Amino acid sequence: EQVTRRFDLFGFALLGLSIGALQLMLDRGQSLDWFSSGEVMLETTVAACAFMMFLVHMFTHREPFVEPGLFRDRNLAVGLVFIFMIGVILLATLALLPPFLQNLMDYPVITTGLVLAPRGLGSMFSMMLVGRLVNKVDIRLLILTGLILMTASLFEMANFNTEVSSLRVALTGVVQGMGLGMVFVPLSTISFATLASRYRTEATAMFSLMRNIGSSIGISVMVTLVARNTQINHASLGEYLNPFRPAFQSMTLPGGIDPSSTTGLAYLNSMATQQAAAIGYLNDFRLMAWVALASIPLLLLFRSPKTAKPAD
Repeated sequence: EQVTRRFDLFGFALLGLSIGALQLMLDRGQSLDWFSSGEVMLETTVAACAFMMFLVHMFTHREPFVEPGLFRDRNLAVGLVFIFMIGVILLATLALLPPFLQNLMDYPVITTGLVLAPRGLGSMFSMMLVGRLVNKVDIRLLILTGLILMTASLFEMANFNTEVSSLRVALTGVVQGMGLGMVFVPLSTISFATLASRYRTEATAMFSLMRNIGSSIGISVMVTLVARNTQINHASLGEYLNPFRPAFQSMTLPGGIDPSSTTGLAYLNSMATQQAAAIGYLNDFRLMAWVALASIPLLLLFRSPKTAKPAD
């Protein structure tokens, strides 16, 4: 049943203002040192106030921009939370791997692209496979398999170092791409399976919105963690570069450079910075693996499309 209603300009404006302010806060936060900046505080306040006004308007207006009944469907509500968490993992990983390969391993841009390309092949293969299995296998089992593959690949990435081979990076990307492909298609299917047809247009927009917001938050949080953990790790590693330690006194550097000389200290500092950043990236990969693992219990909240029919 298709329901026609007037466009809610005020609700649209409130939601747009909230998302715009949130995006500005996420984009500017790291460069302005987050909540120590008045601008970031202002953007956060605007985003929160506009969103609260949007919620009040949504539940009180006769024809709101987003109908509250949309969220009464359990599969869609769980699916929105799920796609938000997947959004955090998906683009945050893509945002972290290129600088890891280029800045820490000195990969040229072309080589970085070639190493990361197999990830797309993994996604393509798994989506083709899922298309054949989606009507034969429990959808929740397909999503579980995809999450396990994503978790395994992220834990594998958490064991990388600056000497990791390009083949290992590519194979890990293939596994992760297969996992993402096995999550996306079944997740869309089960999220909309029990939803009344009148809500499907709005639900599609909300589904994409939650994925994009998750991606924005994921990238901002992970990039911030890398920057801050690099500083902390550098300070911790610097404690071992002490001229009074026997290991420091017996240290030999390339080209016979004296560790206690200005050149030697600069070299050691660059090495400490590189390793500190590497640890920061690996900690992010491990955190995203735990996010993927934490998503698995949400599968228990989905109703099987075979046992639940869409409401009218």
